[in-house]
Amino acid sequence: MKMSIGLRKNENVNVEAENCSTSDLFKTSKPMNNEAKRDPSSVETQVKILVEDLKSHSADTQRNATAELRLLARYDMDNRIVIENCGAIGLLVNLLYSNDPETQENAVTALLNLSINNNKNKSAIVDAGAIEPLIHVLENGGSEAKANSAATIYSLSLLEENKIKIGSSGAVGPLVDLLGNGTPRGKKDAITALFNLSIHHENKARIVQYGAVRYLIELMDPAVGMVDKAVAVLTNLATIPEGRNAIGEEGGIPLLVEVVELGSAKEKENAAAALLRLSTNSGRFCNMVLQEGVVPPLVALSQSGTPRTREKAQALLSYLRNQRHENA
Repeated sequence: MKMSIGLRKNENVNVEAENCSTSDLFKTSKPMNNEAKRDPSSVETQVKILVEDLKSHSADTQRNATAELRLLARYDMDNRIVIENCGAIGLLVNLLYSNDPETQENAVTALLNLSINNNKNKSAIVDAGAIEPLIHVLENGGSEAKANSAATIYSLSLLEENKIKIGSSGAVGPLVDLLGNGTPRGKKDAITALFNLSIHHENKARIVQYGAVRYLIELMDPAVGMVDKAVAVLTNLATIPEGRNAIGEEGGIPLLVEVVELGSAKEKENAAAALLRLSTNSGRFCNMVLQEGVVPPLVALSQSGTPRTREKAQALLSYLRNQRHENA
């Protein structure tokens, strides 16, 4: 499905595509010195032992096994293949329900790391029934577990078919709750997951219905550092009537105009696209856009922005001028 705004899957939405910010994998750029270079057969032997440990009734044994698998999946692509081949994924999914917070956090982070740059593992994780347990972690886990669950959902949603499954499985509500009430790190992973889910049309209404627009507008405060992501999601939501109404009613128009004037190049492009959708579908919102003084920054944008940005700015200017002429 073609994305309507400037962000692509391989572009930076706080995280590079598949480089989830809360993953152990990306907390440091240095590989593990010896672990990454071990003989594959010795890794397989170790993983088989750890898989058996995941089945243990001992909480300590499970905790240690999930921690080691989390680390093994942290950097090495081959390790991720071995771990999946040895049957660890289904057992890790079951441990998302663990009553031990450390085991739960290790399990969700291991699944996150296993999903990175590996579509086969993404499919295997979903096929193992991970979506509902990931939602359980979003609702009941510790702050890091919640953030890593959101990051896992983002990673899984890079497969188009998973956007539909995740959206229809009840993940949107807990993601919106994390967006509004999570730690700064949790909010970043929630907004990234919601952006990816909002690419699929049916998910847009769900995101609006759970009250995401209010939180997205709050996150347009430059001090928070998430303006780019908030504007990106709002631009996708502005393609449906419910999204446009929520943006207008929650006070989003003045902030979008401010982004057109003061934002980065990408933020300006997306804000102009959102304002164009708001203006062309509502006379009331069109008047609000005009009252916020959008014309001068739009004129500047139409002359100095990127080709895509100039196109959107010129389209909005043309529409606003026609409306003012008709009103006159």
